[in-house]
Amino acid sequence: MKTRIALLREMGAQRPYTESKPLEIVEADLDGPGPGELRVKIAAAGLCHSDLSVINGDRPRGTPLALGHEAAGVVDAVGDGVTRFEIGDHVVLVFVPSCGHCLPCAEGRPALCVPAAEAAGNGALLSGAKRIAVGGQTVDHHLGVSAFSDYAVVAQNSAIKIARDVPLEQAALLGCAVLTGAGAVVNAADVKIGQSCAIVGLGGVGLAGLMAALAAGADPVIAVDLSEEKRDFARDLGAHHTIDPSGDGAAQQVRDWTGGGVDVAVELAGASAALRFAYDICKRGGTAVTAGLPHPDDELRIPAPSLTVSEKTLRGSYVGSCVPLRDVPRFARQMSSGAMPIDRLMTHRITLDDINEGFERLAAGNAVRQVVVFD
Repeated sequence: MKTRIALLREMGAQRPYTESKPLEIVEADLDGPGPGELRVKIAAAGLCHSDLSVINGDRPRGTPLALGHEAAGVVDAVGDGVTRFEIGDHVVLVFVPSCGHCLPCAEGRPALCVPAAEAAGNGALLSGAKRIAVGGQTVDHHLGVSAFSDYAVVAQNSAIKIARDVPLEQAALLGCAVLTGAGAVVNAADVKIGQSCAIVGLGGVGLAGLMAALAAGADPVIAVDLSEEKRDFARDLGAHHTIDPSGDGAAQQVRDWTGGGVDVAVELAGASAALRFAYDICKRGGTAVTAGLPHPDDELRIPAPSLTVSEKTLRGSYVGSCVPLRDVPRFARQMSSGAMPIDRLMTHRITLDDINEGFERLAAGNAVRQVVVFD
């Protein structure tokens, strides 16, 4: 069948993207779903910094590439051997289609699935197949999803069924922003009622983490960002304190608020300076978690003895250390109940034709989460 996609032919375009237009909206040929695969009619797809990092070349991928990895939609067709989905099911797409059989999957850590990582690196679906072509040339899939498209063919393990009463525009954010941010808080950091928690970085992922910390009963919850506008937004969401980490004495101010430092700091900015701040504001015996993805050349420097003498924990979290089959539905319930008002993250609704304008807005820091809405 034919479908429109947002095609990236090469990385490293110069800003403003409104002029260089790194993404072309083109008609593509989309194969039907193979064994164990679904075709999904995309309802909504979010613009994420991970997409932007491919456009600007910070996270290289093969090209040509059909971009987009955060989405929700409706199952339109199923391939042979698919038993868990039917046509008409509402699904959230996740960008790590865990195989269920490799060692990390067997250990309950599907975010670290080995075949999924290999497939993503090759621009393929979990089966190794590529189902998109433009003008007879095969196009790579982005993280097994390629969501900036009217339709997408994905591995069934890239999809999580959700209730049909969950708004699909909001559900799209469950596949990346919420899984990563909220998951880092409740899974990797394991925030408990009454613990002090700092969220460092207040983009869409960070604000999802902030909502999760508040829903978990953390107290106080401290929102950290360079942007005054984002700090104000975090306070409106319920943050107990906000702070600019670049200000004089910022780390000491956090220690004063918390009697020596936070129990948990979760870094979601994707910068080593932000992670160092998160580490520094942890109390003795505290935990710093990072789920950010800085530039591959970015390095973290900490005093080596501090890990020993303070017994701090420093750990990473990919895809929020989530088990998507478990976590997508529970975050959807939190969203529907109002405990996590994900709809407030959606600052812009755009069309596929406006996608370059959307990425320029994201690069300029003038949006929280933008969503491409399809008919």
